[in-house]
Amino acid sequence: MITLYGLKNCDTCKGALKEIAAAGLEHRFVDIRAEADLMALVPHWVKRAGVKTLLNTRSTTWRGLSLQDQRLADAEPAALLIANPTLIKRPVIEAGGELHIGWMAAVRGAVLGLAA
Repeated sequence: MITLYGLKNCDTCKGALKEIAAAGLEHRFVDIRAEADLMALVPHWVKRAGVKTLLNTRSTTWRGLSLQDQRLADAEPAALLIANPTLIKRPVIEAGGELHIGWMAAVRGAVLGLAA
């Protein structure tokens, strides 16, 4: 089972879901703002993937943060991501015991390769 965490209106998440469905893979979508238990998930994701991989510093949300809030990325990254879920790079995919961030070619190959 593939679990894809993202936002309903995220084009990258929509594309990933479409490709996963087309590959015939069993999956579920979890909206990180409305449905995900970020208090439990984010510390686990930060530990496994690292804050630099998980934190979207190119987002509008990041640019809108004060310097003080941006410094939380180093001091308390999980707290920052929990408070601002749109800072999480998307999608976050749990599949085959692995954690994948984003939907670039390497992630696409690893996730869709589960169909083989």
